[in-house]
Amino acid sequence: MQHELRPDALAALVAGFRQSRIVLTAVELGIFTALKHGPRSADALAEELHTDRHATDRLLHALAALGLLVKEEGRFANTATAALHLVRGEKGYMGNIEHSNHLWDFWSHLTEAVRTGTVATRTELKERDREWGEAFIAAMHYRALVQAPGDVNLIDLHDVTRVLDVGGGSGAFAMAMARVKQDLKATVFDLPGIIPITRRYIEEAGLSHRIDTVAGDYLSDELPSGYDTVFLSAIIHSNAPDQNARLIRKCAGALNPGGCVIVQDFIMDDDRIHPSHGALFALNMLVATEQGDTFTETEVRSWMESAGLTDILRRDTPSGTTQIVGVKSLE
Repeated sequence: MQHELRPDALAALVAGFRQSRIVLTAVELGIFTALKHGPRSADALAEELHTDRHATDRLLHALAALGLLVKEEGRFANTATAALHLVRGEKGYMGNIEHSNHLWDFWSHLTEAVRTGTVATRTELKERDREWGEAFIAAMHYRALVQAPGDVNLIDLHDVTRVLDVGGGSGAFAMAMARVKQDLKATVFDLPGIIPITRRYIEEAGLSHRIDTVAGDYLSDELPSGYDTVFLSAIIHSNAPDQNARLIRKCAGALNPGGCVIVQDFIMDDDRIHPSHGALFALNMLVATEQGDTFTETEVRSWMESAGLTDILRRDTPSGTTQIVGVKSLE
């Protein structure tokens, strides 16, 4: 039986945006980072951050009510959670929050997007500014650091020596594979505006000698070839179905005989309701991309079959995504 929401639960669901906006604004203004070195008054923070004193005071009190700040003797300080996850530069900093600030703008156009079938803001990823790119890659990297080790453990790398990570962003998955198999070398393929960010992450990880980069647009450019595995994590949801069909064919062409293409994403059941996070994410792609969506296992299998891939299998990952794997014939 379908679970029914009580009126109070429904009201809390509708009002949830308030708490989200409070935290996003605090991160955007740098409130938690400004409190890194100890308690401050609202007046002192307003002066440093060039914000209104009264409005800053009310924001700080709201953050204290949410449990992210504490107030003692008229001064505010970070809680342990805020100090660990919301201070820029700290090891545990949740870089994905800054990307969420950008997504807020996209989601504000959801009503228009549903009415018209398109987004109000038509800025392609490759045309977005460097600040957006930095925040986006930081968000993907933060998520992948947690996700990649468990997901990569599902992949048989025994006979794999070369991996192509298409749209690999920070290179987090390529790094995870390189750490699992010491003789493996990887290439991260991404947009020219993203590759300098990729190289920085790879250098910081000390893996520049094993992971290289190639700049290009996977929709319009050819992929490099000679790989045992081509990996696409969180890529197909940015594209239209026909774009994905062409991309999978390119990936198959980049493989050595016997190699495999691995598509990792939110893969939907045919009812498109489950998994529930995939149904919500489909709306994220509606407001944030030109033609993105979430896709079913049936759709991904059809693209792989059209590309000549065989022995197609599905495996669900510990992180809540799904891997669809197709193999290139030895002939």
